[in-house]
Amino acid sequence: MSAMHTAEVNANIERAEQAVNAAKKLFLDGYHDFAASRAYYAVFYAASGLLLHEGLEYRKHSGVIAAIHQHFIKTGRMEKKFGKNLNWLFELRSIGDYGVTTHVPAEDAEQAISTAMDFLQKARSILNY
Repeated sequence: MSAMHTAEVNANIERAEQAVNAAKKLFLDGYHDFAASRAYYAVFYAASGLLLHEGLEYRKHSGVIAAIHQHFIKTGRMEKKFGKNLNWLFELRSIGDYGVTTHVPAEDAEQAISTAMDFLQKARSILNY
């Protein structure tokens, strides 16, 4: 991994941590749609960091999600639950960001934050952070 990628991996992990913290604050303030969205982005940033560590870079969410499944879930480096959780968070984010009359329930937002924290912890473990 190049020095540039090291800096980018670190930046992605830091951004993931910030997104989780923002999600927690948004949740406490009752902004469940936005909390769920930030939880998804925490996982997206952590996933992007994992892929960059492998020398892989994707611009689209679908590319990041597919690559996590290909390089981490299918290879057994991450348990299947992480792939399922990533997919669920992506769907939940769509509701949070684009649902006009549909909203993320408080329970789902809370679960999204817990799921994001779990994913971030797993990413840190893989990266030895």
